[in-house]
Amino acid sequence: MGFGGISIWQLLIVLAIIVLLFGTKKLRGIGSDLGSAIKGFRSSIKDEEPTEPAVPDEKPQQLPKQQEMSSETAKHNAANVEKDKL
Repeated sequence: MGFGGISIWQLLIVLAIIVLLFGTKKLRGIGSDLGSAIKGFRSSIKDEEPTEPAVPDEKPQQLPKQQEMSSETAKHNAANVEKDKL
C-alpha cells in the first residue's frame, strides 16, 4: 500500500498518462517555472527585514476637543469615586 490506499503501480500509471498528455518539454517548463516562483518567494521573505514599532518618547498630542473630553471624563470619574466613598 502506498499513500492513502494508492499503490505504487497506480501512481506510476497516473504519472505515465500525465507524461503522455503533456509531454516532457511542457512538464519541464512547468517545473522550472514553479521552482523559480518558489525561489523568488523565499528570497523575498529573507530580504524583508522585520519592522520594529517605533516607541514614541512623548505622549501624543491631543486635539483640543479630545483634551476637553478627557478632562470631563476625569471629573466624572472623580465624582463617581466620591459617591462610592459615601
